[in-house]
Amino acid sequence: MDYNLQIEKALAALHDEGRYRVFQNICRINHQFPKAVWRKPNGEEKEIVVWCGNDYLGMGQHPIVTQAMKDAIDVSGAGSGGTRNISGHTRFHEALEQEVADLHNKEAGLIFSSAYNANEATLSVLPKLFPGLIILSDALNHASMIEGIRHGNCEKHIFRHNDVGHLRTLLESLPADAPKVIAFESVYSMDGDFGPIAEICDLADEFDALTYIDEVHAVGMYGPRGAGIAERDGLSDRIDIINGTFAKAFGVVGGYIAASAKMVDAVRSYAPGFIFSSSMPPAVAAAARASVAHLKVTPELRVRHQRAAKTLKMRLRGLGLPLTDHGSHIVPIHVGNPVKCKFLSDKLLEDFGIYVQPINFPTVPRGTERLRFTPSPVHTDAMMDDLVNALDELWGHCALSRMDVAV
Repeated sequence: MDYNLQIEKALAALHDEGRYRVFQNICRINHQFPKAVWRKPNGEEKEIVVWCGNDYLGMGQHPIVTQAMKDAIDVSGAGSGGTRNISGHTRFHEALEQEVADLHNKEAGLIFSSAYNANEATLSVLPKLFPGLIILSDALNHASMIEGIRHGNCEKHIFRHNDVGHLRTLLESLPADAPKVIAFESVYSMDGDFGPIAEICDLADEFDALTYIDEVHAVGMYGPRGAGIAERDGLSDRIDIINGTFAKAFGVVGGYIAASAKMVDAVRSYAPGFIFSSSMPPAVAAAARASVAHLKVTPELRVRHQRAAKTLKMRLRGLGLPLTDHGSHIVPIHVGNPVKCKFLSDKLLEDFGIYVQPINFPTVPRGTERLRFTPSPVHTDAMMDDLVNALDELWGHCALSRMDVAV
């Protein structure tokens, strides 16, 4: 076997399809987000505006958050020094878990190195806790949820995306006394549509199933205190396990679950993905706690964010660009061609100083390639003008179709 040749073939296939992923060297400018410095391959630097970041509210550079991190470093240094069971448990971790539990009005929280880790570790351990468990999973669930379910080695069924009728049919076909978990998301990040939380909870009650919701693209952004869509809709008490992240609206890094004290205790005691992972650095935990606490009492940031998203969607729709709008903060513009999607991204960056990454397969199905914009409260009107004008010019250059503006 010529291993190098096989690697070359695999990489060439990505280049040929136009979906080879390039890491752009982007360094955010402190206290000036969404501005950043792009370092080109030739070493030249250029100031740009980031339009695809997941720091939805700009909290990654908020003085309250950065000061909390600095203070914690002064107290405890950089790393945690081990797993939670071996020297990696501190007052900073305890405080963050209490903050998370309070945010979601749950008895307990459990923090992980990432929301991916939280999903994978939790969903994979549930079959150990409930022998004979059957998991029902939305077809568009995140890769971390899919991996967790797969690693759990239990019976699983996939219901069509947001199709509660199909979910009911699957539930009706299962043994009434079998333990079940329905796993789904509140906001699906590629299209920005919402999960039918109330309807799924109704089915869970009817068929005696647990509910597991991924709120990573909603925490900090929706609800009176930023606890997500379940809080916004008054449904938090009907969700058994809530997964969230500190890496998006809270602007730091790490993930968590919030649930009953017994559920959290069982996950931390049985999940290898938690037991054998070094704990979050104390300074990161301190920064995340400061961000969660601040956003609980700062609804105006959420209001400004929603206003920015609505404004951008209105302006792009006015140009006839193929925008999908489900009412969330996600703004996807469909291109439908990986080569043109990459071309648009490259031209926006090089010619206009606008950074948005192309979203290609396998993140989305082939033929649905898109540019995914994430407007924030810190994007100015002038930045939005630049983006809209650049897209208008490049869309025509690529000979891409437009919708009827009147629609």
